[in-house]
Amino acid sequence: MDSKVVSRRWAERSGEYSPEYYAYYGPNETSETICDTLERFVDRDASILELGCSSGRHLAHLYEHGFETLSGIDVNNDAFDVMRETYPDLADDGTFYHDRIEDVVDDFEENRFDVVYSVETLQHLHPDVEWVFEDLARITGELLITVENEGEDESTQDQSSDPDVTYVNDEFPLYHRNWNQVFSEFAFDEVDAESGKRDTVRTFRSTTE
Repeated sequence: MDSKVVSRRWAERSGEYSPEYYAYYGPNETSETICDTLERFVDRDASILELGCSSGRHLAHLYEHGFETLSGIDVNNDAFDVMRETYPDLADDGTFYHDRIEDVVDDFEENRFDVVYSVETLQHLHPDVEWVFEDLARITGELLITVENEGEDESTQDQSSDPDVTYVNDEFPLYHRNWNQVFSEFAFDEVDAESGKRDTVRTFRSTTE
Protein backbone atom coordinates (compact mmCIF):
# COMPACT_ATOMS: atom_id res chain seq x y z
CA MET A 1 0.00 0.00 0.00
CA ASP A 2 1.65 3.25 -1.13
CA SER A 3 1.06 6.82 0.08
CA LYS A 4 -1.55 7.62 -2.58
CA VAL A 5 -3.67 4.61 -1.65
CA VAL A 6 -3.54 5.58 2.03
CA SER A 7 -4.54 9.17 1.22
CA ARG A 8 -7.38 8.09 -1.04
CA ARG A 9 -8.87 5.88 1.67
CA TRP A 10 -8.85 8.77 4.15
CA ALA A 11 -10.26 11.12 1.49
CA GLU A 12 -13.23 8.80 1.01
CA ARG A 13 -13.68 7.88 4.66
CA SER A 14 -17.18 7.85 6.11
CA GLY A 15 -18.59 6.43 9.32
CA GLU A 16 -16.06 5.77 12.08
CA TYR A 17 -13.10 8.22 12.08
CA SER A 18 -14.78 10.45 9.48
CA PRO A 19 -15.40 14.21 9.79
CA GLU A 20 -19.00 13.50 10.82
CA TYR A 21 -17.76 11.11 13.51
CA TYR A 22 -15.42 13.69 15.05
CA ALA A 23 -17.98 16.49 14.77
CA TYR A 24 -20.46 14.34 16.67
CA TYR A 25 -18.06 13.88 19.60
CA GLY A 26 -16.70 17.44 19.50
CA PRO A 27 -13.75 18.85 21.46
CA ASN A 28 -12.19 16.48 23.98
CA GLU A 29 -9.33 16.21 26.47
CA THR A 30 -6.81 16.43 23.66
CA SER A 31 -8.37 19.73 22.57
CA GLU A 32 -7.89 21.00 26.13
CA THR A 33 -4.29 19.77 26.23
CA ILE A 34 -3.43 21.60 23.02
CA CYS A 35 -5.10 24.78 24.25
CA ASP A 36 -3.31 24.61 27.61
CA THR A 37 0.02 24.10 25.85
CA LEU A 38 -0.51 27.07 23.55
CA GLU A 39 -1.49 29.26 26.49
CA ARG A 40 1.83 28.37 28.13
CA PHE A 41 4.04 29.13 25.16
CA VAL A 42 2.45 31.58 22.68
CA ASP A 43 0.18 34.62 22.55
CA ARG A 44 -3.43 34.60 21.36
CA ASP A 45 -2.42 36.20 18.05
CA ALA A 46 -0.15 33.29 17.09
CA SER A 47 -0.76 31.84 13.62
CA ILE A 48 -1.68 28.18 14.02
CA LEU A 49 -1.91 25.28 11.55
CA GLU A 50 -3.49 21.91 12.29
CA LEU A 51 -2.41 19.00 10.12
CA GLY A 52 -5.34 16.70 9.44
CA CYS A 53 -7.92 19.00 10.99
CA SER A 54 -10.96 16.97 9.86
CA SER A 55 -14.16 18.90 10.71
CA GLY A 56 -12.26 21.17 13.11
CA ARG A 57 -13.12 20.14 16.65
CA HIS A 58 -9.67 20.99 18.06
CA LEU A 59 -9.47 24.26 16.14
CA ALA A 60 -13.00 25.13 17.28
CA HIS A 61 -11.88 24.73 20.89
CA LEU A 62 -8.94 27.06 20.26
CA TYR A 63 -11.24 29.54 18.54
CA GLU A 64 -13.55 29.58 21.55
CA HIS A 65 -10.55 30.35 23.77
CA GLY A 66 -9.41 33.38 21.84
CA PHE A 67 -7.04 32.01 19.21
CA GLU A 68 -8.24 33.44 15.91
CA THR A 69 -5.47 33.07 13.32
CA LEU A 70 -6.28 29.46 12.53
CA SER A 71 -5.62 27.23 9.52
CA GLY A 72 -6.08 23.56 8.74
CA ILE A 73 -5.30 20.92 6.14
CA ASP A 74 -7.41 17.85 5.49
CA VAL A 75 -7.74 15.38 2.64
CA ASN A 76 -11.26 14.15 3.36
CA ASN A 77 -13.85 15.25 0.83
CA ASP A 78 -16.48 15.99 3.49
CA ALA A 79 -14.30 17.71 6.10
CA PHE A 80 -15.05 21.33 5.32
CA ASP A 81 -18.72 20.82 4.51
CA VAL A 82 -19.15 19.29 7.95
CA MET A 83 -17.12 22.13 9.46
CA ARG A 84 -19.43 24.72 7.90
CA GLU A 85 -22.42 22.94 9.41
CA THR A 86 -20.92 22.33 12.85
CA TYR A 87 -18.51 25.23 13.40
CA PRO A 88 -19.66 27.96 10.98
CA ASP A 89 -17.71 30.79 12.65
CA LEU A 90 -14.49 28.80 12.45
CA ALA A 91 -15.19 27.92 8.82
CA ASP A 92 -15.75 31.59 7.97
CA ASP A 93 -12.76 32.99 9.84
CA GLY A 94 -10.13 30.28 9.30
CA THR A 95 -8.03 29.38 6.28
CA PHE A 96 -8.34 25.81 5.05
CA TYR A 97 -6.69 23.56 2.49
CA HIS A 98 -8.40 20.51 1.01
CA ASP A 99 -5.46 18.35 -0.03
CA ARG A 100 -2.80 15.95 1.16
CA ILE A 101 -0.35 17.43 3.65
CA GLU A 102 2.61 16.66 1.41
CA ASP A 103 0.95 18.50 -1.50
CA VAL A 104 0.38 21.69 0.51
CA VAL A 105 3.27 22.41 2.84
CA ASP A 106 5.94 22.68 0.17
CA ASP A 107 4.27 25.90 -1.02
CA PHE A 108 4.45 27.62 2.39
CA GLU A 109 7.29 30.02 3.08
CA GLU A 110 9.76 29.46 5.90
CA ASN A 111 8.31 30.12 9.38
CA ARG A 112 4.87 30.64 7.83
CA PHE A 113 3.14 29.58 11.06
CA ASP A 114 4.02 30.25 14.69
CA VAL A 115 2.52 26.89 15.66
CA VAL A 116 2.02 23.63 13.78
CA TYR A 117 0.33 20.66 15.44
CA SER A 118 -1.08 17.25 14.62
CA VAL A 119 -3.44 14.86 16.42
CA GLU A 120 -3.19 11.24 15.28
CA THR A 121 -2.37 12.37 11.76
CA LEU A 122 1.37 12.12 11.17
CA GLN A 123 1.16 8.51 12.29
CA HIS A 124 -0.71 7.75 9.07
CA LEU A 125 1.89 9.24 6.71
CA HIS A 126 3.48 6.56 4.57
CA PRO A 127 7.30 6.18 4.64
CA ASP A 128 7.28 7.31 0.98
CA VAL A 129 6.52 10.86 2.11
CA GLU A 130 8.73 11.16 5.20
CA TRP A 131 10.53 14.00 3.44
CA VAL A 132 7.59 16.17 4.51
CA PHE A 133 8.80 16.17 8.14
CA GLU A 134 11.64 18.52 7.25
CA ASP A 135 9.14 20.80 5.49
CA LEU A 136 6.98 20.85 8.61
CA ALA A 137 9.97 21.98 10.63
CA ARG A 138 10.76 24.61 7.98
CA ILE A 139 7.32 26.22 8.10
CA THR A 140 7.12 26.23 11.93
CA GLY A 141 8.40 29.43 13.45
CA GLU A 142 8.08 28.70 17.14
CA LEU A 143 6.16 25.68 18.44
CA LEU A 144 5.46 22.21 17.07
CA ILE A 145 3.15 19.75 18.86
CA THR A 146 2.63 16.08 18.06
CA VAL A 147 -0.14 13.97 19.59
CA GLU A 148 0.56 10.60 18.05
CA ASN A 149 0.57 6.87 18.77
CA GLU A 150 4.24 5.94 18.96
CA GLY A 151 3.75 2.26 19.70
CA GLU A 152 4.56 0.25 22.78
CA ASP A 153 8.35 0.62 22.67
CA GLU A 154 9.14 3.98 21.12
CA SER A 155 12.57 4.18 22.80
CA THR A 156 13.97 1.39 20.64
CA GLN A 157 12.73 2.55 17.25
CA ASP A 158 15.47 3.08 14.72
CA GLN A 159 14.63 6.02 12.49
CA SER A 160 17.16 4.87 9.89
CA SER A 161 14.77 2.04 8.95
CA ASP A 162 11.07 1.93 8.18
CA PRO A 163 8.83 2.56 11.21
CA ASP A 164 6.85 -0.22 12.86
CA VAL A 165 3.37 -0.49 11.42
CA THR A 166 0.04 -1.74 12.73
CA TYR A 167 -3.41 -1.46 11.16
CA VAL A 168 -6.60 0.29 12.26
CA ASN A 169 -9.53 -2.09 11.75
CA ASP A 170 -7.26 -4.12 9.45
CA GLU A 171 -7.60 -1.28 6.97
CA PHE A 172 -5.53 1.83 7.69
CA PRO A 173 -1.78 1.58 8.34
CA LEU A 174 -0.51 3.30 11.46
CA TYR A 175 3.24 4.00 11.42
CA HIS A 176 4.86 4.19 14.85
CA ARG A 177 7.65 6.76 15.08
CA ASN A 178 9.44 8.49 17.92
CA TRP A 179 8.76 12.13 17.12
CA ASN A 180 11.51 13.37 19.40
CA GLN A 181 14.00 11.52 17.23
CA VAL A 182 12.36 12.86 14.07
CA PHE A 183 12.21 16.56 14.89
CA SER A 184 15.40 16.86 16.94
CA GLU A 185 17.16 16.43 13.59
CA PHE A 186 15.57 19.66 12.34
CA ALA A 187 16.62 22.22 14.98
CA PHE A 188 13.80 21.59 17.47
CA ASP A 189 14.18 20.93 21.19
CA GLU A 190 11.60 18.93 23.09
CA VAL A 191 10.31 21.06 25.97
CA ASP A 192 7.53 18.78 27.21
CA ALA A 193 6.40 15.18 26.78
CA GLU A 194 3.58 13.18 28.30
CA SER A 195 2.57 9.61 27.53
CA GLY A 196 -1.09 8.65 27.72
CA LYS A 197 -2.96 5.41 27.24
CA ARG A 198 -2.73 5.64 23.47
CA ASP A 199 -0.83 8.75 22.41
CA THR A 200 2.34 10.58 23.35
CA VAL A 201 2.04 14.37 23.47
CA ARG A 202 5.31 16.09 22.59
CA THR A 203 5.96 19.82 22.46
CA PHE A 204 8.96 21.19 20.57
CA ARG A 205 10.38 24.68 20.33
CA SER A 206 12.46 25.92 17.46
CA THR A 207 16.09 26.59 18.28
CA THR A 208 16.42 29.04 15.41
CA GLU A 209 14.09 31.76 16.80
